[in-house]
Amino acid sequence: MAQDTPHSPPRLRLRIQFGDDAMLGPGKADLLEQIQATGSIAAAGRAMGMSYKRAWSLVEEMNAAFQPALVDRARGGAQGGGAALSETGQQVLAHYRRIEDIATQSSTAEVAALRQLLSDMSGGK
Repeated sequence: MAQDTPHSPPRLRLRIQFGDDAMLGPGKADLLEQIQATGSIAAAGRAMGMSYKRAWSLVEEMNAAFQPALVDRARGGAQGGGAALSETGQQVLAHYRRIEDIATQSSTAEVAALRQLLSDMSGGK
């Protein structure tokens, strides 16, 4: 993975805090996308370089915070287990990504202004 530098395109990373108990941010959104793509919490975690325990814990947090649950799970066994986003999970992910898009589009000028104020660290550090 390439390292970000002052010359890398800026990224806006949003965390939405709902009171003291619930939060949705880029990591959880990425996990939802990976679950949707792989059909598995374990495979999603592996794709993100995250332990199964951590992925499971984040799914539990999201399922507790939103009703109905965002991720539907099926236990393993002879037929195999799996996971899929519920309709609510799909809606939450779509809303979050749309908020990211809106924030990125509306902040372009301000981000460019901040970038102009960055120190030139290319030669000394």
